[in-house]
Amino acid sequence: MQQSLWLHNTTPMTTSTLSSDTVCDICIVGAGLSGVYTAYLLAQAGLRVIVIEAKSIGEGATAHSTGKLTAQHGLFYHTLKQEDAKLYYQVNKDAIEQALKQADKTTYTAATSFIYTTETENRVLLKQEYETYKKIGIPSLITNDTELADKAQLALGMQHETQIHPVHFLLHFAKLAQQAGAQFFTHTRVTQVTDKPTVTTAEGYTIACKKLVLCTHYPIDSIAGLNTLKLTVDRAYLTATACSDLLQGQYISIDSPARTIRTAKIDGQSYFLYGGTSHLAGTEGDTTKYYDTLTQELNSEFDLSEPGFLWSAQDMTTPDSIPFVGPMTKDSSIYIATGFKKWGLSSSLVAAEILRGYFTKKEHRATQLYMPSRIQGRTVYDMLTKAGFISEQFITGYVTRISAPKCTHLGCKTRWNDADETWDCPCHGSRFDKKGNVIEGPAVYPLKLENE
Repeated sequence: MQQSLWLHNTTPMTTSTLSSDTVCDICIVGAGLSGVYTAYLLAQAGLRVIVIEAKSIGEGATAHSTGKLTAQHGLFYHTLKQEDAKLYYQVNKDAIEQALKQADKTTYTAATSFIYTTETENRVLLKQEYETYKKIGIPSLITNDTELADKAQLALGMQHETQIHPVHFLLHFAKLAQQAGAQFFTHTRVTQVTDKPTVTTAEGYTIACKKLVLCTHYPIDSIAGLNTLKLTVDRAYLTATACSDLLQGQYISIDSPARTIRTAKIDGQSYFLYGGTSHLAGTEGDTTKYYDTLTQELNSEFDLSEPGFLWSAQDMTTPDSIPFVGPMTKDSSIYIATGFKKWGLSSSLVAAEILRGYFTKKEHRATQLYMPSRIQGRTVYDMLTKAGFISEQFITGYVTRISAPKCTHLGCKTRWNDADETWDCPCHGSRFDKKGNVIEGPAVYPLKLENE
């Protein structure tokens, strides 16, 4: 396995495991930023909250992000209706500002976020996005003069944004949540959920609750609400190498393949973060080539040495690129927070505020915009396309990878990933380590390997 920069010289938080049946008001499964920040807000509101985490707090999806905490979510706002674009921006910006008021000031710094292009034909798209920024009141600038010099023909900046050390940021709020009364149980894997609602752990203990929240990146229960046919899962690659200077901005290109850039200072050392080269999760067996491409570009484009840190991240995307936050189905007692695309940090904060609204009877203004059961005009087409893809991967796996272990989610044949030393499922993105242990869901049970 590779290592994320954010886990360098950082110890994730470990608590006791669940060792008896219990009850609570709200049970949250998953202690990434969405689960932890939701627990913090709900505990502050006086609710009895229990958070269940399969690993330690701080070693999951949040630790494998870029650490960009921004309302700039790629080339996106001009694709929305103006009123939706304005609301989406405002709730992201407000959620970030509220979180920063309680955050440890050593875990974040200010930065201008830029989307940029190196291609002449994409300049018009940036200008369209800029016009939307102006209409909805986003503080911004458009320029061909950036720190990237000739590597960016044109860049659109969203001003007054933030970059964080995501693990330190997360652990700070986990401690605040504990202080507010939330209970955390780590190394406790949930293997079953019901709409009563209850959760059952791998050790057989049960938590009964009034409401259940799945903050597991990909929902454990993904059949209800047809989320198996709505969510697209991509995997992208990141590197970090020592550098001498820090950038003032953080960047992501709108070109294909996209590239993401930022810097960070950790323990007195500056690092240059560089990533991109995404693909559908589980569809590549030799992912070494993605790390190799980024390493070569670091040397040829930026005159930087071979990276000391390599890691990858998994991104869930909904059909309209707006996250699903709310009840899994109408009148369900199970709630989900997923589909954050590449913007899981800010989306986690928004999701927590929306979920607080549900459980404190104070409806959030973006409830309908993020509603999981919302109907989009292209949803049926996307779902049929996704069903066809899953069927193809299922059949192909049983023909071409006969000896590969079956994913314990829905039985698709996994694929060995030599670079990360993982078994990856192409159907819904579950990942397992070389011993068969679950790294990433929706699977909850380990693989059955031939040598066992």
